Amino acid sequence: MKTRLVVVVLLLLAVALPVLGWTYKYTYPIACKDLWPAVKETLSVPENYIVKTTDDAKMTASYNVKHQIHVTITETVLQRTNKVTLVTKGTGCEMQVVSNYSGVEHNDREDFKKRVDEALVKPKDAKPAEPAKPAGPAK
Repeated sequence: MKTRLVVVVLLLLAVALPVLGWTYKYTYPIACKDLWPAVKETLSVPENYIVKTTDDAKMTASYNVKHQIHVTITETVLQRTNKVTLVTKGTGCEMQVVSNYSGVEHNDREDFKKRVDEALVKPKDAKPAEPAKPAGPAK
């Protein structure tokens, strides 16, 4: 009887825990309208994310994180859709990341923040290098 109870409790936890996503909040000293392009650029990398929905007006997005491998069955079962929302806080912006999943070898919420930070420091006005022009006829 005790074994059956333990199995039932474990099954309930396996179903209930993914629903309990935690919200992680990161504050930036810039306006949300200036942070949103970095969030969108981060999500646009197909090797890292599958974007489910985006709303430019509300500055929200839901996405799945791509992982090459899962070490345990728990990591596969607990992977769910993550969400990001930008909320104005005074003159700054708060990035709220709801992450339901981080496996043994993954840290989804911190990886996302790191990638957004990297996108913020990229020069926006830098033009890609122009291809070399072919040499004209020799005189």
